Amino acid sequence: MAKIGKKRKAADEKIDLEKVYSISEACALVKEINTTKFDASVDLHLKLGLDPKKADQAVRGTVSLPHGTGKTKKVLVLCSPDKEAEAEEAGADYVGLDEYVQKVKGGWTDFDVVIASPNVMAKVGQLGRVLGPRNLMPNPKTGTITPNVGDAVKEVKKGKISFRVDKFGIIHCSVGRVSFTAEQLLGNASEVIQTISRMKPSTAKGIYFRSTYMASTMSPGINFDIKSVEGV
Repeated sequence: MAKIGKKRKAADEKIDLEKVYSISEACALVKEINTTKFDASVDLHLKLGLDPKKADQAVRGTVSLPHGTGKTKKVLVLCSPDKEAEAEEAGADYVGLDEYVQKVKGGWTDFDVVIASPNVMAKVGQLGRVLGPRNLMPNPKTGTITPNVGDAVKEVKKGKISFRVDKFGIIHCSVGRVSFTAEQLLGNASEVIQTISRMKPSTAKGIYFRSTYMASTMSPGINFDIKSVEGV
């Protein structure tokens, strides 16, 4: 533990808490201060100026990261038999319906994304208690309820991710791994922020991006200036 403590202390010393960095500086610094021995996730933590309790301000959506996620996501497709071959050919890890509905009801969640065809939602709806708290429930807004299950699987495998504002008005979103180049992290982070910027609810008043941080797993957060993001 002492060794980890020293690494964290050294990482903390590299960050000026009084400084607001540019997005490009943050992308370089987050790699430099990483303290883990594994390929840690790099995440954005964006506090938005809205009320997520209001339906028209509950920002959620999807974005395709230009440089991918750095992680191969396991995809479960719940569909009728006529769609199974399409899902399998697209690269889905698990494909079926009744068997997987029962497994999920039993607590199985060894997957990252669930895609469902509209004609089986009556059965998929039974899984809300398991999938809901994990933000895995299929939703048309995120493109995970669709008759085109093959296309949806391909998009996820290429780097399409979903995001949603939590009850505190914060969006937590991965934009890659510390093994990415600073330029790749910048490209992914900019795409996410630009997408969220375009989704600002008309009813949200005042400053939209209240605070903006980037951090890798188990490393300190880096405060960056939203104005340094191109196109925002």
